[in-house]
Amino acid sequence: MSEEAEKKKMDMEMERKLRNQEKAKEKEMKKQKALEKAKLREVVKSAKPKTKIAEKKIGKEDEEEEEFLDPETPIGEKKRLSSQMPKEYNPSAVEKSWYEWWEKSEFFKADATSSKPPFVMVLPPPNVTGALHIGHALTCAMEDTLIRWKRMSGFNALWVPGFDHAGIATQLVVEKNLTRETGKTRHDFGREEFLNHVWQWTENKSGTIKSQLRRMGSSLDWSRECFTMDEQRSKAVTEAFVRLHKEGLIYRDLRLVHWDCFLSTALSKREVEHIDIKGRTLVKVPGYEKPVEFGLITSFAYPLERGGGEVVVATTRIETMLGDTAIAIHPADSRYKHLHGEFAVHPFNGRKLPIICDEIVVDPNVGTGCLKITPAHDTDDFDVGRRHNLKVINIFTDDGRINTNGGPEFTGMPRFAAREALVEALRKKGLYRGEKNNEMKIGICSRSGDVAEPMMKPQWYVSCSVMAKEALDVAADGKIEFIPKQYSAEWRRWLENIHDWCISRQLWWGHRIPAWYATLEEDQIKEAGAYNDHWVVARTEEEARKEVAHKFAGKKLLELSQDPDVLDTWFSSGLSPLSVFGWPDETEDLKAFYPTSVLETGHDILFFWVARMVMLGMKVGGGDVPFRKVFLHPMIRDAHGRKMSKSLGNGIDPLEVINGVTLADLHARLENGNLDPKELVVAKEGQVKDFPNGIEECGTDALRFALVSYTSQSDKINMDVQRVVGYRRSCNKLWNAVRFGMMNLTEVYTPPVQTLSPETMPFSCQWILSVLNKAISKTVDSLNAFELSDAADTVYAWWQSQFCDVFIEAIKPYFFSENASRTLAQDALWVCLETGLRLLHPFMPFVTEELWQRLPSSQDCERKASIMICDYPSPVEKWTNEKVETEMDMVLATVKTLREMRAEEPLKSQGNGKLHAFALCGNALTLGIVKSLELEIRTLAKLSSFEVMLSGEDKAAEAGSAVGKMVNESLKVYLKVEGAEINAEAEREKTMNKIKEIEKQQEKLQKSMGASGYEEKVPANIKEDNLRKLAKLIEQLRFLKGDDDIVSETSITS
Repeated sequence: MSEEAEKKKMDMEMERKLRNQEKAKEKEMKKQKALEKAKLREVVKSAKPKTKIAEKKIGKEDEEEEEFLDPETPIGEKKRLSSQMPKEYNPSAVEKSWYEWWEKSEFFKADATSSKPPFVMVLPPPNVTGALHIGHALTCAMEDTLIRWKRMSGFNALWVPGFDHAGIATQLVVEKNLTRETGKTRHDFGREEFLNHVWQWTENKSGTIKSQLRRMGSSLDWSRECFTMDEQRSKAVTEAFVRLHKEGLIYRDLRLVHWDCFLSTALSKREVEHIDIKGRTLVKVPGYEKPVEFGLITSFAYPLERGGGEVVVATTRIETMLGDTAIAIHPADSRYKHLHGEFAVHPFNGRKLPIICDEIVVDPNVGTGCLKITPAHDTDDFDVGRRHNLKVINIFTDDGRINTNGGPEFTGMPRFAAREALVEALRKKGLYRGEKNNEMKIGICSRSGDVAEPMMKPQWYVSCSVMAKEALDVAADGKIEFIPKQYSAEWRRWLENIHDWCISRQLWWGHRIPAWYATLEEDQIKEAGAYNDHWVVARTEEEARKEVAHKFAGKKLLELSQDPDVLDTWFSSGLSPLSVFGWPDETEDLKAFYPTSVLETGHDILFFWVARMVMLGMKVGGGDVPFRKVFLHPMIRDAHGRKMSKSLGNGIDPLEVINGVTLADLHARLENGNLDPKELVVAKEGQVKDFPNGIEECGTDALRFALVSYTSQSDKINMDVQRVVGYRRSCNKLWNAVRFGMMNLTEVYTPPVQTLSPETMPFSCQWILSVLNKAISKTVDSLNAFELSDAADTVYAWWQSQFCDVFIEAIKPYFFSENASRTLAQDALWVCLETGLRLLHPFMPFVTEELWQRLPSSQDCERKASIMICDYPSPVEKWTNEKVETEMDMVLATVKTLREMRAEEPLKSQGNGKLHAFALCGNALTLGIVKSLELEIRTLAKLSSFEVMLSGEDKAAEAGSAVGKMVNESLKVYLKVEGAEINAEAEREKTMNKIKEIEKQQEKLQKSMGASGYEEKVPANIKEDNLRKLAKLIEQLRFLKGDDDIVSETSITS
């Protein structure tokens, strides 16, 4: 028998053994299933007697059941797994029970006395206003990936959970609910009773949020859970306020603020969203039955005091003219030189309005060149008022009505009703000069929807300039690192232009300001707040009384009343890195875990939260920064790049992605919201477009992985749910890979105790360990650099492409019989599965835990209870083998070329049967490599035979009908199809075209290399690259031209 025939016989024998082995394993699995079903029937019978018909029905259902279900696991106990793995991945089944066991086992808990290096993060506290949204899910995915990785890497890892009371947002939503349910406002309930309702709400909502955090797999240390309004955090807020006031950094002043007339409170800049108005636009404003008109500029005339003339001004807020105290012109405007020092007269109250010259605020080329000045209701006008010592006249009540300063004709009118009334009154007086469309911006409160009104109000402020300078210095000195680096510029932009921070809010829900007002018997005005020097700041009322007795010694105190206002929510959350560890008390946690390691959050609150944490932390926390690194993630948009909003219907609830949801249920969620009918129609249409079939159940692991992998998208993430679905399918591929492993790691198999030595292993095993080593190195490097997306992509590529697509297929021949190669292949398989699952665990905690628990363990060493407390993989130096990787690259390129050929005519019509192939090598080196890798190529390309020969050998002529294709400059492969119609001329033409293409590339490269100054100007590394490229092109041409005759011989129909 010839050598080739012997080889074919061995191949056929190997295939037969493989089929028999697979059949035997399938038979064994069926036998095991039958035993499980028999046990199940016995349990059913003993639990409740059944009729024969019922027993027969149960038996039939059992036989039809193809997958085994996990037994019920008592809450908190380690999950009980079925004896056989289900054939398909089911996220809801896989993710069940693990978290409760992790938590009960205290795997998340950090030890303040540990000698391990600390790694500490504080969860950005979600608001207790409702459920978590997809942005929170991104935060959880990123932070839990980091904390699990650090925990597995030997750190004393602590991730502190907390919740924010969200003053304005929570008060608004609770009051809305109470009004809807009872018809009463908070004023009807009174402060104490209303706050009781708010506490009930927060307890309920925080429970919902905690449930969601657990569902996301967040490994938070729940023993250290915090709430910004709990006793310890409230103590910290009071202490910080008192200390900052004592240092002169907190003060009270009368200034212009953003005011919400509907809620009757000051607003932070973050709570005001500016929307563009292109022209006349109707806007819904709370408290008004009809929409209010914006986008118009109204012109009217002020009569002059002398001479009978007038000056015409224009405004987009005509109602504010009731508070005008001056008219400004540019000093160089020749049109109004004669009005310098003159006065105009207010038509409704007779107030004399000085005509002032101000070159800063007035542009003579805009409008009439005359500006009305309302210092109490416009930021620029307020500055003008200070420069010119103008009166500041507030014309609005707290709820946005005209007060007595507006005159009897308009007193009591809502501000936008007064707008219409004033236009009509000006018409009657003959002073109305018309209106026209005007592009503008209006500030809308993000909580209530009210149009923010600039108002003069006495408020508490934090002086920020000194603290901002300190925050700038620590960033410049490298004590705080920003990731990505570009946010350093944003940090400087904010802090170099900082204003003092208004920290008081006219709300009931929040930290009551620890300031008391002393009303003295000698005071002429007994109204609280009338005298700014009558305020005292103290930790308690008792302390405040002592302060008053000292400050006003010898004077009789009539009343001591605490400021009814509360602090801005950002003040308490700004203290969170300190307060979560028990500050101002000197606790063990504070000593062990402060400063924290990383602050991870969205880039949109870099100033509003991050900067304030740094400023407050350094000032009251001993001068050190509260964290070493600031890691900022992108904002999530929908798949089309639009901001997510209820009105568009494009918002994504993480639980809907995890559990799946129908389109009908998506619609129902909108219907239960607060959208008006028109918005509801638009929102539903958006859902139909984006989720025509609802959202498929994806599970937590797939959602987490998708979110982390998305973070490479600059400052915005365009979230497409189909990408999550794709990762859910990759989980199924992972599941099947482990299932394959379990089938081939039999009960008698014992995993290796020592680190594997690849040099004695089959080629494919050497290769997978080498690329695993590379994946480990790259993943760890990426995690250290906070490039989580790169880390996720690296792990994904190894599992999906290298392990599943290549290695599993390549090692199948080794499981045909009992021999040394089989054992070595089993060892490599087990090591890859176990190591790969640990590598993947921080990204996908649930599926990795379940699969890891199913793997066989060595009897000679104690196994950790959970994958999450195992060591994170680290590179093994002896696994790296660049030569093997290079050779496998040639194998994969060859297989890819053969697959491409099979996908083209005339082979496409030949079906999926195994084909004969041969390789033509351009040199002895390539010949040796390809010959040594025949098994891998034949297995991966699914060939019946694979013959390797040197270019010019006349054996090629025996091939019969064949088509060929270049793999690289020294390797070409052919597929032989007996009886196929091969167009010899077409094959020759392909070769000639390829030759022409390469000749053009060679000519172009040689021309570039021969250009004047090439040797002197071109860097050495580029010249080396060009030489290598040229050598490859020359080798390809030599090979192709020498192969031309063989093409004609092997492309003839037999």
